[in-house]
Amino acid sequence: MTAPTAAAPRVRALVHPHPRRPERTPRRPHPVGELTPRHPRAACAPARTELSRLAARFAHRLIEVLTGHRPAGQLQRHTTLPGYQQLTALVRSGPLRPRGRLTPHRLGRVYDSAPTPRALEVCVRVEFGPRHHMVAFRLEQHRRTDQWQCTAVEAR
Repeated sequence: MTAPTAAAPRVRALVHPHPRRPERTPRRPHPVGELTPRHPRAACAPARTELSRLAARFAHRLIEVLTGHRPAGQLQRHTTLPGYQQLTALVRSGPLRPRGRLTPHRLGRVYDSAPTPRALEVCVRVEFGPRHHMVAFRLEQHRRTDQWQCTAVEAR
């Protein structure tokens, strides 16, 4: 008796389920003339623009008024009427001026944001030794004179 023959295995053609990928474009060489940040967070550092410098200058003067080192009248021409009323109310209530003598203060970093091209919102931390306060204000550019004016002030 002869042994039954085993069926030969069927060979299936290989079919790729995905079409062939397009060829990659060659990589560009690293730009030699451009400055690239060496630290990952260096790219996130804010650029000091003219508006940032304006915000820092006004913050310095505003803090001097709120701490009692400068009279409030010196900022009157740089504020709108509602802004000046808020400023004088803060000077009277004195959240940044301790009772008695003038104490030295130190300004922290000034954070600014431009919600519109003609407005700038600014926040700054003021340190009095171990204590600190936050001051926020809004500068808007006057539509006729293009002068920047403080329209709102808040301190806590």
